[in-house]
Amino acid sequence: MTDVGSAVSSGRAGGLTVVLVTGFSGAGKSTALRVFEDLGFFCVDGLPASMVPKLVGLFRDQKQRQRGLALGMDLRQHDFVDEWMRAAQELEHAGVKVQTLFLEARLETLVRRYATTRRPHPLESRELGLDQALDLERELLEPVRRRAEMVVDTTMFSIHDLRRRIQERWASLEEQENEGLRIHMMSFGFKHGVPSEADLIFDLRFLPNPYFEEELRALSGKDKPVAEYVLGSDPGLTFKDRLGEFLEYLLPLYAQEGRYRLTLAMGCTGGRHRSVAVAEYMFARLRKAGYTVTKEHRHIDLA
Repeated sequence: MTDVGSAVSSGRAGGLTVVLVTGFSGAGKSTALRVFEDLGFFCVDGLPASMVPKLVGLFRDQKQRQRGLALGMDLRQHDFVDEWMRAAQELEHAGVKVQTLFLEARLETLVRRYATTRRPHPLESRELGLDQALDLERELLEPVRRRAEMVVDTTMFSIHDLRRRIQERWASLEEQENEGLRIHMMSFGFKHGVPSEADLIFDLRFLPNPYFEEELRALSGKDKPVAEYVLGSDPGLTFKDRLGEFLEYLLPLYAQEGRYRLTLAMGCTGGRHRSVAVAEYMFARLRKAGYTVTKEHRHIDLA
């Protein structure tokens, strides 16, 4: 049987795109796999982790017709974490880079989704109720989450939001190399909730607010008049330069510590004007500096 090592030696599997789609049960893994399928990936759900290297090796002949492999795995396989760590190490030694999309949501949201579907949690038993099963799942999956390149909190997401997030983020990641620190630049509104996956949060409510200007209210931070209003004069003008200098100093230090990803969240009151303008500016600045950067405006349509 063909294995991953022979696939790499043939010169074909080394550039193969492989995505692990995992996370908390009920966070949207099945939906994410359907999105990858629509993007042209060959998707497999529930595959034992130990079989992944063999599948990658066999898949080399499909590479011309498919954009890559998307593998849905979770704690339905009870030894998933240990088996996956061994499989990922084997793939890495063979020159195949696997990118991990980790889906999560708040506990109360997962409980509500399970109440709606009436399906049992994989870890639920006579000894463990749903809340305890979810807590145990979070603890067991932490090593996988910690190594993931992409962590997505689907608490406030509809199916369409998740689809758009994967499409936007994946297109950006595919354009660039897989090596190095990845930055996710996010805007949000404090009144809609602070994103739980953020590593660094910047409160921008000290900047002038375009909401109170009638001609700017219907626009967003993506529009030039709003961006100029927020960042074209002090304090915004000085702030954007100092924030850029601070991040350009800080990010290499995170990279030196072996971080795979960093999520930067820019927040204002509603998430439509100031936070979007700053996130757009920093997205462009960091990409120009050579970083792999993606962006998301979480609440732009809610304000």
